[in-house]
Amino acid sequence: MKKSRVAVVRTSPATVLADYHRVMNLAGYREALDPGADTALKVNISWHFFYPGASTTPWQLDGVIRAMKKDGFSSDKIHACHNRTVVIDAHLGERENKQLPVVEHHGLRNVHLYEGGEEWIPIRDAVGDLADRFLVLNEVFPDGFMIPKRFIGENIVHLPTVKTHIFTTTTGAMKNAFGGLLNERRHWTHPVIHETLVDLLMVQKKIHSGLFAVMDGTFAGDGPGPRCMLPHVKNVLLASADQVAIDAVAAKLMGFDPMADLKFVRLAHEKGLGCGDPRDIEIVGDLDAARENWNFVGPFEKMTFASRMQHLIYWGPLKKPLEWTLKTVLAPWSYAASVLYHDSYWYPRHQQRISKILESEWGRLFANWESLAIPADDLTTTGFSQVGEAPARLNPATMEMVMRSLKVLGGAMKEAPEFQARARRKGAQR
Repeated sequence: MKKSRVAVVRTSPATVLADYHRVMNLAGYREALDPGADTALKVNISWHFFYPGASTTPWQLDGVIRAMKKDGFSSDKIHACHNRTVVIDAHLGERENKQLPVVEHHGLRNVHLYEGGEEWIPIRDAVGDLADRFLVLNEVFPDGFMIPKRFIGENIVHLPTVKTHIFTTTTGAMKNAFGGLLNERRHWTHPVIHETLVDLLMVQKKIHSGLFAVMDGTFAGDGPGPRCMLPHVKNVLLASADQVAIDAVAAKLMGFDPMADLKFVRLAHEKGLGCGDPRDIEIVGDLDAARENWNFVGPFEKMTFASRMQHLIYWGPLKKPLEWTLKTVLAPWSYAASVLYHDSYWYPRHQQRISKILESEWGRLFANWESLAIPADDLTTTGFSQVGEAPARLNPATMEMVMRSLKVLGGAMKEAPEFQARARRKGAQR
């Protein structure tokens, strides 16, 4: 049997665009994707504010688009794709993380799956009897759930970053499908998140014409991710058509044993959905980079107050008294708590951590991105030899950040699925 292949490439700002083209081709993306089908670039926004390592980088998105255009993929058949989370403002996030300028620069469609009349269809209409093989989703959603109709027959290219996660230890390609495939009540799956990711990978393999992942490790996050992490500069890119294998290799780089430490990888491996054992994965590219061990401590050693509370609610002594509220109209209390803690409290208090890493070359490239962006029709440029002279700083006023977080909170309350469901019921009764 042909081995799963993961490409690992060392990179720098001066060569990053050429490196994305290289890593994708080493991993065989042109064989994995149907050139005649639409391709969704599934952008990752783990925080609407910029935080190194948390979200798809602008050079990641730009590099993937340029590689595809250079290799003959039509711009008309490529679009950026965003999901919605009640505590994350995707529109703010695509601006603050400088993803929107890339999409507009290349003239691509920009699809927000919960807006613009996007149609969602029942899961059994999409996958048929495959739904009978789900590990947990039929129990979590006994009445079924919906997925975006546009995904049927599309290629999808996931754009995760290398980082840890308080629910799954690490997060990457498999977790990146979570927001796009499940509706607003996806938090119902948190107690069985590992099994959920396996079910969703089965769905992806059924509905997509091609499946690929390109992971950015220029910044990498350790600690209680996917937001409150300690960011590091690591200068690597990964790519693979095997979602399980790329997550396994990224986890191994971080210092974890993917088969022992990551239940979702082990379960997917055992079900034959990909290869989670690094010994059986073909590594191509810069092998010295692939052999590194970053010795990350992981998400559980220094958890934040919010992450400790989430663990107590989903798996600890608060599960019985509190978890039921997350499936009722009372659930928005958790959205408010998350926004107030992360946006109004944690982010303003950790600006020094962000400013320090923004002194790196990647940080300066991010800060000066708009002025350094190369014309979209120039596909021969390898990267950015100049990233700006002055060290970048990110020091907006604390009160300004608090006010922005309150706006996000207002949106979260307005868009809370529990409130939306009540509004729909009232409208139907009139």
